[in-house]
Amino acid sequence: MKMQQFLQFLNQQLTYWRRQYTGLRRKGKLIRSPKGKSHRRELLRTMVKNVILFLSKTNEKSNRRKQERALKSKAKSVKTKSSIYAVGLDWAHEQRYSVILAITVVSLTGVIGHKLYNQTQLQIGNPAPQTIRAPYTASIEDQKKTEAERKAVSNRSLQMLMVDVGINKQINGNLQQLLNDGNEIRALAGAFPFFDPVILSISTQRYLRSCPDSEWQALLVAIENSKNQQKKGTRQTAASRSLSIAAPNQSRQPRTTPTPVRSMGGKYARDWLPKSDSQSPQVKPQKTEPVDFSQNTDFTQAVAELESYRVTTSEKNLSLLIAQISQVRPRYTQATAKLLQLETVSPEAVYEESLLLDLLDEEWEKTKMGIHQSLERILTQGIPQGLPKNILQDAVSLQLQTFVPENAETLAKKLLLAVLKPNLQRDEEQTRQNAQKAAAGVPSVMVKIRHGEVIVKKGEQITAWNFEVLEHYHLIRRQVKWQELVNLGTVIAIAISIFVWVERHIDYELRQRDRLLVLLLTLSVPGVITIGLPYTTWSALGLLLGSFYGPTLGLTVVGLLLPILGVNLDMSKAALLAGVGGGILGSYIAQRLRSREELALLGVAIALTQGSIYLVVKILIGQAFGSTWYIVLREAGLFALSGLGWSVVALGLSPYLEKLFDLVTPIRLAELANPNRPLLKRLATETPGTFQHTLFVATLAEAAAKKLGCNVELVRAGALYHDIGKMHDPLGFIENQMGGPNKHDTEIKDPWKSAEIIKKHVTEGLVMARKHLLPTAIQAFIPEHQGTMLIAYFHHQAQQMAQSDSSLTVDDADFRYDGPIPQSRETGIVMLADSCEAALRSLQASAKPLPEKRSLKDVSTEQALTMLNNILRAKWQDNQLVDSGLTREEISQISQIFVDVWQQFHHKRIAYPKLKASSTGRNS
Repeated sequence: MKMQQFLQFLNQQLTYWRRQYTGLRRKGKLIRSPKGKSHRRELLRTMVKNVILFLSKTNEKSNRRKQERALKSKAKSVKTKSSIYAVGLDWAHEQRYSVILAITVVSLTGVIGHKLYNQTQLQIGNPAPQTIRAPYTASIEDQKKTEAERKAVSNRSLQMLMVDVGINKQINGNLQQLLNDGNEIRALAGAFPFFDPVILSISTQRYLRSCPDSEWQALLVAIENSKNQQKKGTRQTAASRSLSIAAPNQSRQPRTTPTPVRSMGGKYARDWLPKSDSQSPQVKPQKTEPVDFSQNTDFTQAVAELESYRVTTSEKNLSLLIAQISQVRPRYTQATAKLLQLETVSPEAVYEESLLLDLLDEEWEKTKMGIHQSLERILTQGIPQGLPKNILQDAVSLQLQTFVPENAETLAKKLLLAVLKPNLQRDEEQTRQNAQKAAAGVPSVMVKIRHGEVIVKKGEQITAWNFEVLEHYHLIRRQVKWQELVNLGTVIAIAISIFVWVERHIDYELRQRDRLLVLLLTLSVPGVITIGLPYTTWSALGLLLGSFYGPTLGLTVVGLLLPILGVNLDMSKAALLAGVGGGILGSYIAQRLRSREELALLGVAIALTQGSIYLVVKILIGQAFGSTWYIVLREAGLFALSGLGWSVVALGLSPYLEKLFDLVTPIRLAELANPNRPLLKRLATETPGTFQHTLFVATLAEAAAKKLGCNVELVRAGALYHDIGKMHDPLGFIENQMGGPNKHDTEIKDPWKSAEIIKKHVTEGLVMARKHLLPTAIQAFIPEHQGTMLIAYFHHQAQQMAQSDSSLTVDDADFRYDGPIPQSRETGIVMLADSCEAALRSLQASAKPLPEKRSLKDVSTEQALTMLNNILRAKWQDNQLVDSGLTREEISQISQIFVDVWQQFHHKRIAYPKLKASSTGRNS
């Protein structure tokens, strides 16, 4: 029964609403009239109210009474606006500023002061108001002891070291310098061995090039004497003579028994006396005692090997070998002198004659390669600070045993020890991670609290441990710190009042939606900080506010946020200043830019600014020096990246915010003025005459706006779209008829219908603008450029028809535009430009040269200025400009500006002489 009654009631309501809809549609007020919108809202509210009233009761009679009461209420609300809903809406509309102010204060206070909601009443260090006991047995972590133990383990953890690449390069460079010195000295000494080791042993070659000159001369004499004895026919063979000279214990000649050296010593001693210098014959040689070299095993071995070489080859080959040895000996002397020079320059010289020059060339190359390999392994393993010297020496010796020849180990060891030094430094990051890992492995220190155990006695101070226990049992009394919240709200209210004062002193008038957007963007900064991110939205805030509302408003918001956040939020001062710097830069420059590309470059500049400010602040407070310098550099880089990231986010959101909040920025206006936009392309194609008219109006209005300091981009874009409604009937406007018949004279012949067609280009233009989502600021040019002006031509025709037909009455409202009149300086300028454009064109078309000496240009200028002044004066007297903000003086300037632009379009041209036809008939 109840459902049937409800369906019956709903059918009655639907019938009533359908009638209302039909009536409103006939009147043409359902879509465009605000009154129609009001009726729909009232009908919707009534429907909801009636449904609620119907379902709230179960008694049938009571339901019927409620239905009748609801129908009466509905009828009353439709006829009058004195209902409680209208009163409530009117009150809310009147108090909208106060409501928005309250919302702003509450939201900002709530986000910035979020830590004040859940503050504990019991604080550490305060006396306990009463004795508090444990309500049940529990094991509670002693965070202080746990932290102490973890800190101790962290301090005991091994320090992580890393190899210093710079020190390694330095060590390698020093070693290479020493090896280069060795190469240079060995190059002076020449190749070694310098002769075939099979003929002359390595030890003999070492002796022959390094022995003193006295021994070398004695060796030559011994060889010469041996040669003479062989010529005298002695029976002793060359091999036996060699063995007699050789040492008795010489192991290299095991096949013969050496002749006693002592029996030959006297002879050699007499023959090996030093000779006088041939270059100084006047100096008599001094007599010296004979020198016996028979005890020198190297000497006797060298004589024996040379004698053996002579016997096995020839006397000539022996002479060549002696000559080669004579050339090697001076070079060896130069090398030893170079070694002495190095020792003089560097007291810590590592080279010795016996170690460096006695090595074979092959052994030297292996030694150098082995030194490099050993050094690489030692540096890879690392040398820590404070390593004992003996440990380093043992490590070097152990490495060299594998890579260096045995007889070169001593030299290689000296070389390495001369260049090696500690190359390990502390790896702060790895050490910290290692310490954290070690600390994480320490179990928590748990303390068992039994049921009924006293946690804290009345009057005793609450310690940190007491507070932890109370927190575990949820015995901490939490409260909202209303006093601090009120103080914060007061500060925010003062900041908002400053913002309102600045808003009233700038040219841009904010709407409610604009204030809402400013609030949302402002809340993003503390909101991001609240969730724990230091890289907040300063750059996006400054860039968007500066782009949407100009630098003054953006700088005001950023400047007011700085002290509030700095005092009430726990954040790094360097991070705060870095973010504010990026926000200031974005606010100051954003509105000057005219393309998205320039805004992207501004995002890069903001990123560099934030990173630089953070680094400079850290340097000034001294935190950029020491072992944490790389952490500061990393944070500076992250702040730079955050500035760039939030700038990219702002650029991505900008087009959506512009559409959602109906904003016009210079960039969006430049995009709307692009002739490739769909509406403008249609306008140029379907109504070419109107399009040319639009271009000239835009040129006139833009020049005037620039002179008067208005929004030039807005004026140009608004002028381009002000007549788009003419596309609904292009031939209804004379500029599109291209000299053809006028349909108003040939087809319509009714001034009332013609005026309706002319007026319709405003309403149709608004429909097109809304369909293509043009900003409200652009849509305002469509009705306001006509205001409530009279369509004079058809009004005059109607008056003439009324004079001839008394049944016709002329109502001026039928021939006036619906308005509104211009509400801004920009729309007022376009109205004047639109009115003057046709007059200037007609003046140019009708101008003729005069017989006087004055030019056409001078006459046209005077006529144009006079005509424009009359048109503008008529607009002023018709009260079309009372709400535009234009003054009488500015209107006089506008007329002169329009004439100047018109002169630039219709300047005087040179008169070319007429060419006579050529009598020869040549083709030109």
